[in-house]
Amino acid sequence: MISSAARAAASQLFSSEFRSVFVKTLGLTLLALAALWFAIEGLFEWLAWPWIDAWLPGLPSWAGWLGFIVAGIGLALGLALLIAPVTAIIAGLFLDDVAEVVERTDYPNDPPGRAMPALRSMVLAIRFFGVVILGNIVALLLLLVPGINIAAFFIVNGYLLGREFFEFAAMRFRPEAEARALRKKHAVTVFLAGLVVAAFLAVPLLNLLTPLFAAAMMVHLHKAISAREAA
Repeated sequence: MISSAARAAASQLFSSEFRSVFVKTLGLTLLALAALWFAIEGLFEWLAWPWIDAWLPGLPSWAGWLGFIVAGIGLALGLALLIAPVTAIIAGLFLDDVAEVVERTDYPNDPPGRAMPALRSMVLAIRFFGVVILGNIVALLLLLVPGINIAAFFIVNGYLLGREFFEFAAMRFRPEAEARALRKKHAVTVFLAGLVVAAFLAVPLLNLLTPLFAAAMMVHLHKAISAREAA
């Protein structure tokens, strides 16, 4: 089920049916990341650089350039950590669009899911943002612990992202409590699917599309699990 769902989701990412939501999500994400870059850079120049200049007065001119290069690298690393949560909160606004495309193109004979109300969709987007932030903070801290390192990133993100995106797909057809119960019943399958999403998240640039891939994949997975439950 997992490999089939992943293949189906990956094949749809660049399809004509996905083009509209793809362009909207990617465009808004790039704008948000550009705004964050200038905001972080401005904060550094306003807060950090005067303190460094006061602490180490009389720095030669080359030291200033070196400082800006180091700061630029730090900003780039910080921005890399923010890609996932920024993408999550923006894509969270379009998850229903993704699900509707998948349901319409791959399951035309099934009853369509129910789109979430705008307020609930916003709450879900914020929750996705919080989950991704929490997951990456925990994973970043665990990277410092010998023996687990990179595995921590996949385990934490696999669990959190698998849980959130599967429940989203299920809630289009079930009450929230029932969707959560279904996810717990198939916890191992959902976690393994979450690991696939975490692997997607680990690929630079491609990770900009993680929420779109995850939403499509979990729609397919929920359909497969529902069919097995009904059999």
